[in-house]
Amino acid sequence: MKHDHGKPQWNLLPWHGVEEVVEVLTFGAKKYAPDNWRHVTDARGRYSAAALRHISAFMQGQERDEETDLHHLAHATCCLLFLLEILQFQEADGE
Repeated sequence: MKHDHGKPQWNLLPWHGVEEVVEVLTFGAKKYAPDNWRHVTDARGRYSAAALRHISAFMQGQERDEETDLHHLAHATCCLLFLLEILQFQEADGE
């Protein structure tokens, strides 16, 4: 018997998409520094704007970012993950 009812189902993640997101994170870590995104001023505004730029590029027919050759949606996903993390941190801190 296994008591896993109600536990998060990590196996539902679309791993090919996650891999592309990890490639974006790896590029950013090499260009700036690992976890540098945590130290960006006005991160909420800047990552919202960046996510929207990548989504806009995708909606206009551009699939890949010119600098990284990685999918614009993977870049947007990174930005959105950063925002989620920032919001979770703020909630935990009572902000």
